Amino acid sequence: MEPIWYPNPEEIQATRLFRFMEALGFRDYEAFYRYSVEELEDFYHQFFTHLGLPWRKPYERVIEGGFPLPRFFVGGRLNLVEAALRHDPSRLALLHETEDGQVRALSYGELQAEVARVAAGLKALGVERGDRVGLWLPMGLEAAVLLLATSWLGAIAIPIFSGYAAEAAAVRLKDAGAKLLVVQDGFLRRGRRVELLLEARKALALAETSDLLVVRRLGLPLEAGEVDYASLRGEPFPPEEMESMDPFMLIYTSGTTGRPKGTVHYHAGFPLKAALDLALLFDLREEDRLFWFTDLGWMMGPWAILGGLILGATVFLYDGAPDHPGPERLWRMVEAHRLTHLGLSPTLVRALIPFGEAPVRASDLSSLRVLGSTGEPWNLEPYLWFFRVVGEEKRPIVNYSGGTEISGGILGNVLLRPIKPMGFNTAVPGMAAAVLDEEGKPTQGRVGELAVLKPWPGMTKGFWQDEARYLDTYFGRFPGVWVHGDFALLDEEGHFFILGRSDDTLKVAGKRVGPAEVETAATRHPALKECAAIGVPHPVKGEAIVLFAVLKPGLTPSPALAEEVAEKVAEALGKPLRPEKVLFVPDLPKTRNAKVMRRVVRAAFLGQDPGDLSALENPEAVEAIRQAAGS
Repeated sequence: MEPIWYPNPEEIQATRLFRFMEALGFRDYEAFYRYSVEELEDFYHQFFTHLGLPWRKPYERVIEGGFPLPRFFVGGRLNLVEAALRHDPSRLALLHETEDGQVRALSYGELQAEVARVAAGLKALGVERGDRVGLWLPMGLEAAVLLLATSWLGAIAIPIFSGYAAEAAAVRLKDAGAKLLVVQDGFLRRGRRVELLLEARKALALAETSDLLVVRRLGLPLEAGEVDYASLRGEPFPPEEMESMDPFMLIYTSGTTGRPKGTVHYHAGFPLKAALDLALLFDLREEDRLFWFTDLGWMMGPWAILGGLILGATVFLYDGAPDHPGPERLWRMVEAHRLTHLGLSPTLVRALIPFGEAPVRASDLSSLRVLGSTGEPWNLEPYLWFFRVVGEEKRPIVNYSGGTEISGGILGNVLLRPIKPMGFNTAVPGMAAAVLDEEGKPTQGRVGELAVLKPWPGMTKGFWQDEARYLDTYFGRFPGVWVHGDFALLDEEGHFFILGRSDDTLKVAGKRVGPAEVETAATRHPALKECAAIGVPHPVKGEAIVLFAVLKPGLTPSPALAEEVAEKVAEALGKPLRPEKVLFVPDLPKTRNAKVMRRVVRAAFLGQDPGDLSALENPEAVEAIRQAAGS
């Protein structure tokens, strides 16, 4: 596959990455990347010295020990809030728009004052260093302030997805032993009031947590013992001095089995990795405005807030649906707020395509400089639409793949190299990534397991109170190697491609194929809005493909249409990969950030336990799949 985007020399020399390389004596990116993984300690030391982080006490070593439990910035002491808020007080830090169009903003000086106020108020409520605090809010100013305020006093934040019901939130609060839950009383979603406070009260009872602090967006009345966020007061104090690996956040991720995993992140880990990736991949600068469509409960929410602030940029927060009141909503916000960086998931892009190009063309997107994408593999047509229509065939798409446990990316795109559709033109600097064959040896030109061979600052400190599960999850396959759980391909020109999660990837008659390839072929049929491909047991082939398809509005399912869709796949991928079945459903199970949960589709089809469904925005889609499977 040939590249679709090429940098020009002037753009290359203006990037943060090139200027950092040049300061170290490099002009060749490949040589710089080799240095970044062969001289890990020097690379990370040089980058964070370059950023000018305000250490209270300098570290003695960048990395001590190897996998599975290394330590980072040993002996160093700091508080991540000082790193995030050290910039010119007059510069714009946060910009927030609600679904009903209210806009608020905070400069760096105003943000620091508000964080200090809230931290003092939390301390007055009895929150102390090391206590866990649940943060159950949509993306907004208060979400960012509370994330920073808990870190200011040395407590540990537990971001909770704003779309959860009481039981899902309670599981996380109870596992973490939360002392306090902060909740926004509600928000608007597609014009409807979502009264989150009612769910929070149920969650508190289930989690056996007594204290509730309420941000009153909808003005719901409080009950006895509940504290109004606006009334927080306390004696001001400076940010707590923390050791580099003192935890500041637990992010819970859903698994296919068992309880959710609480990934442990520390002051000199997650925020610094986020800043590094935003600087070197996305070229985020102080004058830029970053918007990633996400939620506080997903890794990309804290990632955008903390990474963006550490770099001194403006972080745009949106609390609402991407297509309400109409399909032009996203693009009008880009125009109105002069956003420079826009991050969307492939599934969200697919959901926007049926509205056509007109809503995009109607807005002035001239401020946009970089597009971003993460969450799942692309298929070709939506990628090209994003590049052609939103990117106007000139803006790079920084494809980005890693995860919550990584604190950012393993693979990405730098703006110094050509970019191939759906691909990654590099492993992230400082990430010693490789594709491993079945014996654990690096391979090129063949599909294998994506792995990281050396530790990096930002890797999770483990799972909360479950070290054995952590070691088994990432180090159980090949000793001393982090195996991420993605199937990937490294081509002969050094570009990576993600084919899907190891447990999503299909192996039909000995041929391995990513579900995204099947879905790309199927959606070439003009009747399909979107689809999900899964592998199911087959007595001859080992696995067969079953495709769940969502039709465009106004179209009716039929056996003939199912045959046409299956034939589209066969034409593109060959007859052995023709789906055994094409089943039509009204919707696919998705998370709030529009990621399709293929493991849930497969489990529902096979009548198995689908595991943790708390992240789903539309759980009714699971029952529709079960019904389709039985028809």
